[in-house]
Amino acid sequence: MKILFIETENWEQEYLKEKFAGNELVFRNRPEILPEDANTEVLCTFLGCPIAQAELEKMPNLKYIATRSTGFDHIDLKAAAAKSIPVSNVPTYGENTVAEFTFALLLALSRKVYPAAKQVKEQGLFETRELQGFDLKDKVIGVIGTGHIGTYVVKIAHGFGMKIVAYDPYPNQQLAKDFEYTYASLEELLKTSDVITLHVPYMPATHHLLNAENLKLVKPGAVLLNTSRGGLVETAGLVEALKTGKLAGAGLDVLEEEGFVKEEAHLINNPHPNLEQIKVALADHELMHMPNVLITPHNAFNSREAVMRILDTTVANIQGFMNGKPANLVK
Repeated sequence: MKILFIETENWEQEYLKEKFAGNELVFRNRPEILPEDANTEVLCTFLGCPIAQAELEKMPNLKYIATRSTGFDHIDLKAAAAKSIPVSNVPTYGENTVAEFTFALLLALSRKVYPAAKQVKEQGLFETRELQGFDLKDKVIGVIGTGHIGTYVVKIAHGFGMKIVAYDPYPNQQLAKDFEYTYASLEELLKTSDVITLHVPYMPATHHLLNAENLKLVKPGAVLLNTSRGGLVETAGLVEALKTGKLAGAGLDVLEEEGFVKEEAHLINNPHPNLEQIKVALADHELMHMPNVLITPHNAFNSREAVMRILDTTVANIQGFMNGKPANLVK
């Protein structure tokens, strides 16, 4: 079977050659379909390669499409369906990965890891007078969104002995029962949480979910974590809450100034789509100069295991199709 892979790294290619030995594999880093691809039977694409009617016409023998991403809006599903071409995606790959990074940020803030390391390495000071932190045990963590990632956050928080309160328009009552927590309104969560962490998708309904007005409700001295999307938090409101001490700190893997990021997986092998704008924004960003704020470059998803899960799920999808049992089909 002829399989065309678009936008793959060298190490991925070696792995795929091993997994699909005996098949004809073609690797192309340019996100386009060429005339010589006419005999392609399986297409493995990525976010940078749109597949519409014109691309499908170039591959009359195409029988199946696998995208190495969760999102699939770069593929014209109607055009594919008209040609009876099934499409599979990678529905999940980094739930625990992002949740673990969330707690990496939280622990760095709660135990002042960054200033402690900086003091020792840059100043040669080996003392603890200004480095007293706080325990996570018995603190209230407010989890906004209890989907795939939020579920792992709940599990980790439970392991730390934290008290959990959650907000979600679609409560997972079984999870709440298993991990002994309750759901509350967003306002109540903000008023009672020592730690607030965001795990909801960005869409018009969640734009500035946390803003200048409701951040005034926050329990004084709380910590805010955002490993989801920058647009969930109004920057001006966040800065004001930090300046007034309403928030004691923030751990941010995403910034509103990033603009829209379709999917983290595309950042693995590609620069951030708004890199230059971010550089300009960060140069004079107030958050950059606050010692109680940690900012990381949208890296929560990026672990070896998560990247391999993307590839392994894709391999399983293609093998399933070849064996007559396609998996993770999208509608």
